Amino acid sequence: FMRPTEKPRDENYHGGNAALLLKYDANQEGTVTRAELIAGLKAEFAAHDTHHNGCLDSEQAEAINQARVDADQSTATPVMDWNQDGCIDYTEFSAAPYSLFDQLDADHDGKLTPKELQRAGAKPPDGAQQDQQQQDQEQRPRRRRGGGPPP
Repeated sequence: FMRPTEKPRDENYHGGNAALLLKYDANQEGTVTRAELIAGLKAEFAAHDTHHNGCLDSEQAEAINQARVDADQSTATPVMDWNQDGCIDYTEFSAAPYSLFDQLDADHDGKLTPKELQRAGAKPPDGAQQDQQQQDQEQRPRRRRGGGPPP
């Protein structure tokens, strides 16, 4: 139930699926390359692997998952011990981001452009959003004050 003055909730208010990948944009230019993703995931895994054994245990996974929920809420992707061997290795840790990258890389060129990321819910950069709004305004037919079509 919504009040007449309420706006519908933006389901991508945390950036949608793209938010998971945008954090790996090392040079912050708006495009995520496969190399940036790999480097970011390896560094992130190493930071969480406090026992330095190439394995995240259930306590480490719980801490990672809670941090992801705190940051991303409904778009959080949990780390899981898929093969249930008591160890989350790099392959399991990185499976969701790699899979998402491959799904979003529409032209399979090894990089996610701002356009590809926006299709997944990323918000365009401030300047790009303003440019798009201006283009939309220019393309709308102009109406006279009386509400009729232009002469």
